[in-house]
Amino acid sequence: MMLAALVISPVLMAAPAPSLHELAQRVDDHYNRLHSLKASFTETYQGMGMTRTESGTLYLRKPGRMRWDYASPSGKLFLLDGKYAWSYTKGDAQVQRIPAKEVDDLRSPLRFLLGHTKLEKELTNLTMKPAAHGDFTLTGKVKGQEKRIDHIALTVTTDGQIDTIVIEEADGATTSFYFTHQETNATIPEAQFHFAPPKGVPVVNGLPPV
Repeated sequence: MMLAALVISPVLMAAPAPSLHELAQRVDDHYNRLHSLKASFTETYQGMGMTRTESGTLYLRKPGRMRWDYASPSGKLFLLDGKYAWSYTKGDAQVQRIPAKEVDDLRSPLRFLLGHTKLEKELTNLTMKPAAHGDFTLTGKVKGQEKRIDHIALTVTTDGQIDTIVIEEADGATTSFYFTHQETNATIPEAQFHFAPPKGVPVVNGLPPV
């Protein structure tokens, strides 16, 4: 009897793996419930014969606020204030600005962090496979971005938290975002999402750097 219990116990304790549909819904639910998020990030770009790694802190606040505060390189900032996106690195000769609605198109894979979408509607040919530490990787093509983005892969926990986003572009370049120390519904002042261009630095309408 005791031997049977020892054999059966691990089976009973092991949670069944979610289906692709269940996991996609958990991601949607996780981010749709959030009001704000603070996380450390590492961003790695590989393409055109080079590799670039940057890191810092990401702040999100609904509706539509996003701030990428880079510690490396120090002074680099990408900020979405709900109306415009601002891109500036300390020492640059100009500040770049673009309407927020255009940034949603350019950086659409990152909308998942703001809970703007449903994975199964935005990603076609969606697949799921096991990843390290009990996580799963969801991979698909971004609807409407097929010419630019070959596919996107999201590594998520069983409760729907995204730990990694890997974007492979049509030209073979890859950008990866790794998130750690995630604080859900963190207290983030509205002032964090306001940007005042440095005195004497002109603002030009353009595209944020990739």
